[in-house]
Amino acid sequence: MAIRSCEALRSWGPPLVSSIKLRNKPFRNYKFSVQNRVVSPDESRKLVLEVKEKLQKEHVGLQVGKNGRDDEDMIYWFLKDRKFSVDEAVAKLTKAIKWRQEFGVSELSEDLVKNIAKTGKAYVHDFLDVNDRPVLVVVASKHLPAIHDPIDNEKLCVFLIEKALSKLPAGKQQILGIFDLRGFGTDNADLKFLTFMFDVFYYYYPKRLSEVLFVEAPFVFKPIWQLAKPLLKSYASLVKFCSVETVRNEYFTEETLPDSFRS
Repeated sequence: MAIRSCEALRSWGPPLVSSIKLRNKPFRNYKFSVQNRVVSPDESRKLVLEVKEKLQKEHVGLQVGKNGRDDEDMIYWFLKDRKFSVDEAVAKLTKAIKWRQEFGVSELSEDLVKNIAKTGKAYVHDFLDVNDRPVLVVVASKHLPAIHDPIDNEKLCVFLIEKALSKLPAGKQQILGIFDLRGFGTDNADLKFLTFMFDVFYYYYPKRLSEVLFVEAPFVFKPIWQLAKPLLKSYASLVKFCSVETVRNEYFTEETLPDSFRS
């Protein structure tokens, strides 16, 4: 695991349609190594169409359109995540599309989450980091599970993930997450929500999270991390513990640094 100057705390351990016509539109010209196999653009295209047809035949009730069963960019992304296994991609896509429908992702809006957003517990930063990644910031000290509605927290979480992804520059595919842990106390601890958030990334937004910074983690956070780490699956390896100084010096310029990290 690459560690910049952050110090890893090892001890902390879519509507119903009758048919879909498969279109032969251009596909990205990438090659990927899958174990001992290289997937050429033509092979990738064939696999995308295979998944698309399989979803149409076996899951006709799934929504179509953007982020639906005929969204070829989404299919391609999940194929990459599943190392180009058609069956695994179909299974994970089916689960993700059903979840988007049930959760009402397309219905989320600034107005819908405005009350919980006013707490300042989380936001998408106005600027990209030095690696041109959209930045999702969580201010842990403002998260009060005993007071805030957990459903509102989940809606805000998903809305901000969608917002961050909408800010991706051309050619970029991942976002940066920052947890500001200054002032964190036991009243802010919420293992259930932390697990929800990482599960959302793992199952429904795979490989969209590039790196997660845990900034100035206090000692009281240690038992929370010990409990949470096994639940975060592969995403635990993306976590870097670091200082405010590291955030300032290595992730932003003077002009793009979030205000809360200036002092």
